[in-house]
Amino acid sequence: MEDLNGTIDPSCLQDPPLAIDVINQLDMFGMVLYSLLTFMATVSLVVYLEECAYVYKKVPSPKKTTIIWVNGAAPIIAIMSCLGMWIPRSTMFTDMTSNSYFAVVVYKFLKLMLEEVGGEEAFLQRSGKKTLRMSTGPCCCCCPCLPRAPITRRTLFLLKLGSLQYAILKTALSIFSIVLWTNGNFDLSDLEITGAAIWLNPFIGVLTITALWPVSIMFMHLVSTLRSLKIIPKYAMYQLVLVLSQLQAAIISILALDGTIACSPPFSSIARGSMLSQQLMIVEMFIITLVNRMLYHRTYEPLDLDQHESDNTQNAKMILSPAMGENAA
Repeated sequence: MEDLNGTIDPSCLQDPPLAIDVINQLDMFGMVLYSLLTFMATVSLVVYLEECAYVYKKVPSPKKTTIIWVNGAAPIIAIMSCLGMWIPRSTMFTDMTSNSYFAVVVYKFLKLMLEEVGGEEAFLQRSGKKTLRMSTGPCCCCCPCLPRAPITRRTLFLLKLGSLQYAILKTALSIFSIVLWTNGNFDLSDLEITGAAIWLNPFIGVLTITALWPVSIMFMHLVSTLRSLKIIPKYAMYQLVLVLSQLQAAIISILALDGTIACSPPFSSIARGSMLSQQLMIVEMFIITLVNRMLYHRTYEPLDLDQHESDNTQNAKMILSPAMGENAA
């Protein structure tokens, strides 16, 4: 914090405070706020565990494992954010744990859509004569001229590989970043060309876009088939977790590095930005956890694809009938 003489409070240049320092500087409002946020994170975890028990009993394998993974994104991020809020020096570990978990969720959501239609073999049998629209976000939404891809075993393998690479490489790069950080070679605030962060972060961004594209392609293909299973709000919650955990955190981090978020001893600008991001994340993930419980806490029965296809055929006939009558007249 700068005073009239132009000096800077030494706390603004120090590492994040210890947990005991955070507790000691809390006033009444701070104690209420931290207690409320901790309660929200705890409730998120309890709701998630209750949902896990329900899914484990009601859903057959391997779908239940996939649902448990996808459902865990919001509560895991909330718990990690809570730990990072109380222990500021653990932010590197909590953030990378959350990001690595969500990288697996990206792949698991693709698997969930396939399992909802009966698995990969059932998907290939029923969609073998159809094609996939490639001009979808976030990679090629502005390229409507892209040719459609036939649905084959090879195409499905490439889609799965595109999402799986993010789960593997993101986790590996997170571990690598922690190793560099312990050696003093990785610092998110170091944006020099010689810093590791300036090279790793853009590469992770490319991996993220590459992983999200196959999920978007599959969603656009199956959205009408899975509409009765509330796939649209489920996909919206998945996208919302992505935006809040990645984009929102990145924006706050940039504002902190720029000095827009002021230093507030014992927190430096960067540490205060991380604290604000974690507090927002706890509230947001708490709400998403409750919404996900309503979406996934249902009776799980096999999707009647034959009925769905017959309905589509009948709708097509109803649309064509008036036109044929007019032509005959």
